[in-house]
Amino acid sequence: MFQAVVFDFDGVIVDSEPLHYRAIQAALVPLDISFPYEEYLRRYVGFDDRDAFREVLREAGRLAGEERVADLCRLKAAAFRRVLDGGIPQVPGAAELIRALHARGVPLAVASGALEAEIRRVLERLGLLECFAVIVSADQVAASKPDPATYRLAVESLAAAFPGRGVTPAACLAIEDTACGIASARDAGLRVLALATTTATADLGAADWILPNLAGLSAEDLLAGRLPGSRR
Repeated sequence: MFQAVVFDFDGVIVDSEPLHYRAIQAALVPLDISFPYEEYLRRYVGFDDRDAFREVLREAGRLAGEERVADLCRLKAAAFRRVLDGGIPQVPGAAELIRALHARGVPLAVASGALEAEIRRVLERLGLLECFAVIVSADQVAASKPDPATYRLAVESLAAAFPGRGVTPAACLAIEDTACGIASARDAGLRVLALATTTATADLGAADWILPNLAGLSAEDLLAGRLPGSRR
């Protein structure tokens, strides 16, 4: 049923939203802005760093000029590197599924609103970097999720890397964890498996399937579309 799989990163491969939250809070200290983790999950999950900081500044009644946003992104990136030293929690079943798909020669991509350097650093630490032929990050698109550009580029890049393998949007499965990500993937023409790792199940209803995580899911069942959970 599926010829390729495109993974979101945060909340799908690694349970890193708490780490991103801590890094964002560290970046905002000079501006004396803070908010609880529950608000982060409700308002900012699914945004890339640029859009998240723009929204934070707007909510705080501060000017969200590009220079200030870029400075905050640099501070956040540095803080995130420090936070990673404390360990990287993984989404259950993700690493096992990625390795199983890679062993079968399935074209794999990451399509994320995170920065490419952050994605590569984490995947390398987990021993998963070589599994992905394509990484599309916030650095590579003008508009991040929910805009479909991230997923469109991921599919186009996989098709170029694996000619003759039938990699089209309709033949690709996206694995997501946010409403923004689901909208991005569906508007790019992909089917979507959503994980209820960071977002309530009720907010993931636009996905084709919904699971709590990837534990116990085999590569064979995934590729054949034999997925439990809700289906459109």
